Amino acid sequence: EIFGVIRALNPFRLTGASRDYIVVASDSGRIVILEYDGTKNMFEKVHQETFGKTGCRRIVPGQYLAVDPKGRAVLIGAIEKQKFVYILNRDSAARLTISSPLEAHKSYTLVYAMVGMDVGFENPLFASIELSYEEVDKDPHAEPPQKMLTLYEMDLGLNHVTRKFADAVDHSAHALIAVPGGVDGPSGVLVCCENCLVYKKQGHPDVVCAIPRRLEMAQEKGLLIVAHATHKLKDFFFFLIQSEYGDLYKVTLTHDEDMVSEVQVKYFDTIPLSNALCVLKTGFLFAAAEFGNHALYQFQGIGTDEEDPMCTSSHPHGAQALVAFKPRALKNLMLYDEMPSLSPIIDMKVLDATGEGKPQLYAMCGRGPRASLRVLRHGLAVTEMAVSELPGKPNAVWTVKATMDSEYDRYIVVSFVDVTLVLSIGDTVEEVLDSGFLATAPSLLIQLMADDSYVQVHPTGIRHLLPRRTNEWRVPGQKRIVTAAANERQVVIALSGGEILYFEIDESHTLNEVAKRDMNYEVLCIAVQPVPENRQRASFMAVGGVDNTIRILSLERERPLKQLSAQALQSPAESVCLLEMKNLGQAEDVHSLFLSIGLSSGILIRSVVDFVTGTLSDQRSRFLGAKAVRLHKVSVQGMPAMLALSTKPWLSYNFQGKNHCTPMSYEQLEYTSSFASEQCPEGFVAISGNTLRILACERLGELFNHTVMNLSYTPRRFVPLPPAVLPPPGQPTTDPIMLAILEADHNAYNEETKREIRAALKKIRLTKTVDDEDDVKEEDDEEDLPEAQVGTFKAGEGKWGSCVRIVNPSSLTPVFKLDLDIDEVRMARTADGGPVGRGFSDSEPPKTIRRRGDTEATPESCTVSVGFSVGFWLGARKEVHEKTRSMKHVWFPGEGEEPPVDHEKDGGVLVELVVLYPRSKTAALAADHNPPQKAVGRSHVSLTARSPPASSPFQSGF
Repeated sequence: EIFGVIRALNPFRLTGASRDYIVVASDSGRIVILEYDGTKNMFEKVHQETFGKTGCRRIVPGQYLAVDPKGRAVLIGAIEKQKFVYILNRDSAARLTISSPLEAHKSYTLVYAMVGMDVGFENPLFASIELSYEEVDKDPHAEPPQKMLTLYEMDLGLNHVTRKFADAVDHSAHALIAVPGGVDGPSGVLVCCENCLVYKKQGHPDVVCAIPRRLEMAQEKGLLIVAHATHKLKDFFFFLIQSEYGDLYKVTLTHDEDMVSEVQVKYFDTIPLSNALCVLKTGFLFAAAEFGNHALYQFQGIGTDEEDPMCTSSHPHGAQALVAFKPRALKNLMLYDEMPSLSPIIDMKVLDATGEGKPQLYAMCGRGPRASLRVLRHGLAVTEMAVSELPGKPNAVWTVKATMDSEYDRYIVVSFVDVTLVLSIGDTVEEVLDSGFLATAPSLLIQLMADDSYVQVHPTGIRHLLPRRTNEWRVPGQKRIVTAAANERQVVIALSGGEILYFEIDESHTLNEVAKRDMNYEVLCIAVQPVPENRQRASFMAVGGVDNTIRILSLERERPLKQLSAQALQSPAESVCLLEMKNLGQAEDVHSLFLSIGLSSGILIRSVVDFVTGTLSDQRSRFLGAKAVRLHKVSVQGMPAMLALSTKPWLSYNFQGKNHCTPMSYEQLEYTSSFASEQCPEGFVAISGNTLRILACERLGELFNHTVMNLSYTPRRFVPLPPAVLPPPGQPTTDPIMLAILEADHNAYNEETKREIRAALKKIRLTKTVDDEDDVKEEDDEEDLPEAQVGTFKAGEGKWGSCVRIVNPSSLTPVFKLDLDIDEVRMARTADGGPVGRGFSDSEPPKTIRRRGDTEATPESCTVSVGFSVGFWLGARKEVHEKTRSMKHVWFPGEGEEPPVDHEKDGGVLVELVVLYPRSKTAALAADHNPPQKAVGRSHVSLTARSPPASSPFQSGF
């Protein structure tokens, strides 16, 4: 946690070093250098130098960061005036050192971009796009200032910074890309301008190349570059750049030593708009998306297809060249994985719309065609692999492998009240009758031992299954076994009456009784420590009894079953578990033995057991649910973990160096065990009711899992619609709570217009004329690409695409959707008074509201008209919608203003949602939507309860 805003981030590597450092520029007024510690899985601070005040200030550096490719210097700059250069080096112990800052300030100068140039081992060189406004500041009538490409040289011999070179660039220049230099390339920079790229280098003529454009783009519309990445191999290099439409281009340079003769820009693929791109040496592209999920793509090609649209610097029209293309499905990239992102959250509510008993988070996320409604539930997402009904109600389940070295499980053993069922795992799961397990009695424990034998504990004895024989141990007298626990070398059983017996496997593969102890109270649960690495046996076991205590007993030969420590409990223990957990992100010797206790009151207690003395410390507790907690050992990513089953299953596991205890978004389970097969390499087999289920958790480390419903436009507001039939007092409602969503996008078309544009674009051929019918048919069948990938068409200023959608949250399906005409929405407010156009806050209203006549009006005196109403009759599950042209006006006044007398002026559009209730219901929420006679606040519309009108069988609610 940095408790600030990261404004820039760059990696660097010292000359001759084998690892990278990360330099961070934030709003803290400091430059921070981090290194990654793989053993701890965290970043450690190496250096922290303070240079200015905190906050995102105009003249305090932190907005721009540029690093010399050889790792010798770093330049940190502000939006205006100030720049500092730090020299990076190492001391005699090979530790990183950083110099005092060297100033490179220039007053009256704005900076637009900054990059470190690759000049080999010459003095470090930094390039920036700057604009000096000194003359305009002194004389407002002076000539407009010119943007300049300025080079700053860090003289390592004289230890100071100089402005080495400045050259004019186009006023639309907005980004810089460093070209590899030294032995790898010609050095220099690519200046990204509107519609073109310019290669610049001191003493080298400019090389200009136009950028291919989408077919539907207007000729006067400029094209900007928003993200770029460089991929450098031994023999060649290329750049990937992304336009503001999401199109990727591959940029290559033709050069002879230090002279660049040609720049080529070729259409590569189209992906969602990114803030940053990163090409990995393993053949992947990571795209940090501006809105919506981040994506990891795998390269399928590097853009060598000659048919792809391409523009070169040798084109006769130069920067004015027009090369058009149509976006296509992914060809050089393949989507490999996604990282969920809710950015930006436009509206969010916490409510239990599905009647699950626990509230969910309903979030409106994203923008434009990447917008979505996401339902977040606390817990890990669970994938249900298989569900199978069993002939009775089982009470326990185990899985065992064929040998200790086997990768997958061999048997699933299910215990019922009076029998044990053995199932074999293969292509299909089938019952096995000759497994050797006792099938005529219930099982208390199934364990695979270190010698690849099986141990089955049942109420009257222990059955030891060896490859060539089966040994039986019978309970003495009339006693019965009540519970058992084991690891791969030790078995402990508890008899009725409180007697504990301890067994071990010897060298002759025999189960020998080592010790016994009478606890003098009934034993409820026991657990045995797993055998530590490079040890023959475990040292501890835990016993829980009816006296509300947990005792740690020794399993060492010198003092078998001797009590080492005890812990008093508030309620009886339901189950107990001893688990040794290693932190993957930390050193190998950092591990702990945890004692976990599940109480009958629904509380989970965890303590740390000392490896030497067996004493308990660091006790922590957590309430899991109203039901008794049962604990089961499982495996997660090959490491020990634990499932705690209460009203919900909870998974306790280590992930990326941290211990997580997270609920699973699944129904109540009664017993579980680890499961591994070819179809499901890592999962759980569980019992729920009379069914056997195979489950898997795929996205570990997440606190919430979410289900997604894609939307058409940017969501502005949503409101829950109350159920049609109000329940009796104190009773839960059986009717669903629907969600009404208002979506709107400026500079967008509605769905009907977009379909017409796509149909028109399909008829345009960019290459050769097609005469034969087959090609024409193929052209007509060209499939529409998803807007989430290629974006949507730009309609221009003053055009809106919008719709009203009513969604069933249980299935996340639209029950009703009303698309509006392209000129029907300018600005709207919802029932709670919140603005829905472009996310303005109530304290700061929008500066301009577009009206239907394409005139402008200030919000302080603007009349907004109701353009239509949507009726949704939930009681009869019937949708009614009506588009009207009646102008009912709602007044948004300024401070102390009265509404105008003339209410008939044509204004913008307010969306009104009407819910129809049966007349038999006498009380319901409603909003009085009559034109108010007094000025009301911008942030509140009152909701009142009223009886239904006598003239109407329905009551309307807003």
